[in-house]
Amino acid sequence: MKTLHVPNQTIAQYETVFDKIKMILEAGAEAAIDQVNWKEEFPKSLPVTVRVAHDGERLYLYYTVTGEAVRVANYTDFGSVWEDSCVEFFMQREGEAIYRNFECNALGVLLSRRNEARGKGESQTDMMPSISRFGTVQHRYEEGKEVSDWTMYLEIPKEALGFASHESLSGQKIRANFYKCGDKTPEPHYLSWSPIDLPEPNFHAPRYFGLLELE
Repeated sequence: MKTLHVPNQTIAQYETVFDKIKMILEAGAEAAIDQVNWKEEFPKSLPVTVRVAHDGERLYLYYTVTGEAVRVANYTDFGSVWEDSCVEFFMQREGEAIYRNFECNALGVLLSRRNEARGKGESQTDMMPSISRFGTVQHRYEEGKEVSDWTMYLEIPKEALGFASHESLSGQKIRANFYKCGDKTPEPHYLSWSPIDLPEPNFHAPRYFGLLELE
């Protein structure tokens, strides 16, 4: 099982999202989202990383995607963001049967649900106002082809992860996986941090989650 040690950093003390991102880049744990799990049908790979940190109250994620032929067709939360250029975080508390997903396209449009299984869950509508998102997109040409480098910052409060207000993230162990996908992008792809051994693309697979050890 893949394991990532997530440092505890005083990120909340910074006022601007730019300062928070700078701190995450300097002190966050880095994970490469580089597992191409369905190589025959979907061989596309991209340089994708996520930086991870927490401060006891919130989990901070900063994704970097390089050279993607971007698609964005969903503009409201709870849309089909996985069809767009999308980064995702799935997690499960120790001892819980349910798991939660956070899926975000390049515009910061977000889908989050509490799940019993794929297609069987409920939207975390009550948590959406508390989840911060900030993204950048830079367009360029690579060998005559238009591509984009983009980033996505997510700030997720512990309550959205299933923790009570009196609990701290410090010392917790969370089973999780990080993903990059784009079902309807010009080059469909399905990448993960922790490998998945299933016959077809499916990220709703808690048994293949890795482990986040929160300092």
